[in-house]
Amino acid sequence: MDLKEIQNLIKFVSNSGVAEVKLETGDVKITIRTTLEGNTPDITYVQQAPMQQAIAAPVAAAPVAAAPVAAAPAADDNSKYVTIKSPMIGTFYRKPSPDKPVFVEVGSTIQKGDVLCVVEAMKLFNEIEAEITGKIVKILVDDMSPVEFDQPLFLVDPS
Repeated sequence: MDLKEIQNLIKFVSNSGVAEVKLETGDVKITIRTTLEGNTPDITYVQQAPMQQAIAAPVAAAPVAAAPVAAAPAADDNSKYVTIKSPMIGTFYRKPSPDKPVFVEVGSTIQKGDVLCVVEAMKLFNEIEAEITGKIVKILVDDMSPVEFDQPLFLVDPS
């Protein structure tokens, strides 16, 4: 399955109104989830590597899963904040391009739908939009860093 077919599948699913679609063809698995809030669906997709690499992936993923458990005491201090997480695996960028200013800084006031960052996945630059209105308290990822699915990116004070 090539990139063009995946893009067409994402467009089709977002326009169809279904909440989730799973597709397995050969050694590729794709899950597309949409959240229909308002008029614009948020699309999340994850493509897993061929089966040979997928066997090694759970071993590498185990330490990542353990990290949030270690950070649990710090989460108590941040319990009043909303965490905005990455909807996909990719590379995190704070700017739309190298010669442009960053989308948001610590202390920036954001509105629902504002673009906070870009996550590049498979040569596609996906804008990550704010799910809530509030103020950026902390940026949890460095610019041009790899991010995992569901990894916290920002802490937002909704008050």
